[in-house]
Amino acid sequence: MNTKELLKKVRKIEIKTRRLSDHIFGGEYHSTFKGRGMTFSEVRQYQFGDDVRSIDWNVTARYNEPYVKVFEEERELTMMLMVDVSGSELFATTNQFKKDVLTEISATLAFSAMQNNDKVGLILFSNEVELFIPPKKGKSHVLRIIRELLEFKPQSKETNIAEALKFLTNVMKKKAIVFVLSDFIADDYDNTLRIVGNKHDVTGIRVYDEKEEYIPNLGMIQVQDTETGGVKLVNTSSKKVRHEYWRYHLEKVDYFNNAFTKSGSGVIDCRVDESYVKKLLGYFKRRG
Repeated sequence: MNTKELLKKVRKIEIKTRRLSDHIFGGEYHSTFKGRGMTFSEVRQYQFGDDVRSIDWNVTARYNEPYVKVFEEERELTMMLMVDVSGSELFATTNQFKKDVLTEISATLAFSAMQNNDKVGLILFSNEVELFIPPKKGKSHVLRIIRELLEFKPQSKETNIAEALKFLTNVMKKKAIVFVLSDFIADDYDNTLRIVGNKHDVTGIRVYDEKEEYIPNLGMIQVQDTETGGVKLVNTSSKKVRHEYWRYHLEKVDYFNNAFTKSGSGVIDCRVDESYVKKLLGYFKRRG
């Protein structure tokens, strides 16, 4: 992808996701993820409806009329986007790859954080951490994150979610809002997730394709594993084969839901042909 094409793609995603974050998610994000506490801002004259508990009695006595203390939410939050860039994210049976949806969701969340003056960082992972961008504020930083999501070429096609979570615990010493975006076709990350969930506010966003849930009856077909590159013949006309595949998929989904729920983390399931806008809004409103 040349520079001109890349900038055009970045701009297209910015226009689409910025509009969403400005008009829909800004307020929802702010109310869902609270700041660290309240800090004193100023003293002003009492107005009808003010909480009498906020009256500053020293100032009130000095001016012989009621004054109240005003507090503001101390935000300064940090959002970390952990995005799976393994080979399985390049699977698609509709007009969108899972990778495209992951990129749009990440951009929407990043702009929502930016609108609330929060820092945003990025971890791209396969079976190892491929890229780490430390959290910063500002539009140019968010646009850099989008550029990386669009054009980054991973060294590996395999997946290791636990390894990425371990890296997060090493680089993020203070509490952060963490979104892990993947298809979660992986195992053995529940123990690490429990440790991360004790420290950070974690949400897993599972993006999947409808055809990953089951194999249609297409007779004898050649199937390639997008992560290992292995190719084998599969008899999809066999009910047993189709049932075993369905069970395999179900096990991965159950593992994902159980691992995140037991760690005290949130979950969002989003099929590539569904509206991620509705999914995110529903999640924010449930948590708000």
